Amino acid sequence: NIRHDHLHHITSEIVKREPSFICIEDLNVNGMMKNRHLSKTVQQQGFYEFRRQMEYKSKWNNIQVIIADRFFPSSKLCSCCGKIKKDLKLSERIYKCECGNVIDRDLQAALNLKKYGEDVLKRSVA
Repeated sequence: NIRHDHLHHITSEIVKREPSFICIEDLNVNGMMKNRHLSKTVQQQGFYEFRRQMEYKSKWNNIQVIIADRFFPSSKLCSCCGKIKKDLKLSERIYKCECGNVIDRDLQAALNLKKYGEDVLKRSVA
């Protein structure tokens, strides 16, 4: 119940900030569940429930939810030059690009998802 309550609180907090859109990744949860080292942790995170709550709470508040394609390289794409680093390992937490960009991997993914969402909105308006 603590995890379930936390999901409600965090999704409500995100929606209360009234963003112009919310962009999340479509993750391959079934594939992650096959990894015996990750399966228990992935199961406990409640990714499906998080997405479900984000979608219905956003709909109530007229906030568009954009789902990034499962194969969008959010972590591997440089937010400065746009080059994709194909050999990025999951253990590498700092992203270092040839252009000089050095950034936390999660922040890099967040910036790329923001840009992805903005691009989707621009295409839908045009």
